Amino acid sequence: MNTTIRKIGNSEGVILPKELLERLNLKAGDQLQILETDKDIVLKAVDDSFERQMEAARKVMDKYKVALQKLAE
Repeated sequence: MNTTIRKIGNSEGVILPKELLERLNLKAGDQLQILETDKDIVLKAVDDSFERQMEAARKVMDKYKVALQKLAE
């Protein structure tokens, strides 16, 4: 699969084909890690599930802060 580096505003970037995004379950706003080797560039999806779970846990802990403090006694 080939793509072209394009001018995007003051930057340059690549457009990922819709079929590829669907196969990899990626969407706008998802993060990709850029890995550079001697000869290649590798894009790797960032698994942010742990961060999302921690954010949800923090919201619950903030909401029930007093109750959790009482239970910790």
